[in-house]
Amino acid sequence: MRIEDLIKQQGSNRVYTRETDGNGRSVIRVVGTNRDENRAFIYMARHFHALGLPVPEVLSVSVDEMSYTQEDLGDMLLFDAIRHGRETGCFLPEERTLLERAMRALAHVQIKGAEGFDWSVCFPVPAMDERSIRWDLNYFKYCFLKGTGIEFSEPKLEDDFDKLVFTLLATEKNGLCSSNPQGGWSFMYRDFQSRNVMIKDGQPYFIDFQGGRRGPTQYDVASFLWQAKANIPQSLRDELIDAYLDELKTLQPCMTEQEWRAALPHVVLFRTLQVLGAYGFRGFFERKQYFLESVPMALNNLKELFAMYGGLKDDYPYLCELAETLEITRSRDQEATDNNLTVTVYSFSFKKGVPADESGNGGGYVFDCRSTHNPGKYDEYKQLTGLDKPVIDFLEKDGEILTFLESVYKLVDHHAERFIERGFEHMQVSFGCTGGQHRSVYCAEHLAKHLKEKYGVHVHLVHRERGIAREW
Repeated sequence: MRIEDLIKQQGSNRVYTRETDGNGRSVIRVVGTNRDENRAFIYMARHFHALGLPVPEVLSVSVDEMSYTQEDLGDMLLFDAIRHGRETGCFLPEERTLLERAMRALAHVQIKGAEGFDWSVCFPVPAMDERSIRWDLNYFKYCFLKGTGIEFSEPKLEDDFDKLVFTLLATEKNGLCSSNPQGGWSFMYRDFQSRNVMIKDGQPYFIDFQGGRRGPTQYDVASFLWQAKANIPQSLRDELIDAYLDELKTLQPCMTEQEWRAALPHVVLFRTLQVLGAYGFRGFFERKQYFLESVPMALNNLKELFAMYGGLKDDYPYLCELAETLEITRSRDQEATDNNLTVTVYSFSFKKGVPADESGNGGGYVFDCRSTHNPGKYDEYKQLTGLDKPVIDFLEKDGEILTFLESVYKLVDHHAERFIERGFEHMQVSFGCTGGQHRSVYCAEHLAKHLKEKYGVHVHLVHRERGIAREW
């Protein structure tokens, strides 16, 4: 197993690894922390797969239901497949095609997937009801608004929340046929976004729907098209909504498009508030860089929403007022992400001494990698380094180096967070092994990448015995 094969879950505690099963197949092993959540995914995946919907097949489940294996769909996320459009705002024809395919496939999962579905297995609740709506609204209030430090009127905010709850509850069946086999209900993916769509052979496959429940079809459309980092322009949103509704009509011929469209802005507003709550918690409190970077884009979505749908201003006047004043959070976000900390990471040979701290601080961590299995003892690895794939595969095969790094991350992360909070400018971490060639190089590379991705700090990486230095 390679550390690069750990599938990154920015907002999840679930661990995904790529493995080879007893039949020689590449599979994805998922280890969860909640049995009920695991059961929800396993049931949903099997239900959808039996209906021919584009989801990974569940291949095996552990006796305690805390882990399972599923079909390996490859490495291409839709999020990565639309990189050009995300970064430039100009989506290429092939990117537009992939987005449209995902939207059309969504309609089938929502409507066909609801056929014979046992809603009682949903985790943590079977439907988007009043209580769960208020959970998400309070998420926005307590984890985002209060996290920004701005003053606001709770009574006025709650008045708008009450109106939004009433509208959303009326939206659940809005536009669908009350006489359809599901009684108007549809499956709500809840976290339908481009990071949860895999592309295999040019077709979309859906993953991470374990939070799904009964709910309005508009929610997933809002989640997908208004995803902050997807950067989808309104003109393309309109095209994709048209394509989605064309597909939805084939599944629900008697749906009322006008009612569906009228309800959409309210659902987009709700989804945007929920997302800001998540970004606030993961960014302001857990200080995860990816979420901090997403805050300004989500705020921009909120402002544009009120500007585009004038009726929302009348329905939710205080939320509109907040949207106009929340620019202050951009400054908060900038303050949180722009820090002056530089972390110098060394690999070295103990035979040649521990690297000096050139900053003058005279401190830092020194980790001894020599307790882990040494590739340098074998002739086939003697001319290679910890940057080479054969050495990486060797080190990760038994997982010993991964366990070592997990302990390192816990120590260094705490140190980095405190240094950032206190405005320190330099920190040093060094990894030593016998020759400064294999294990120390591997560890230094992965810590440098970890710190850059998690905290956005400047990293100065030095493989001393290799004569290599890089800036991250």
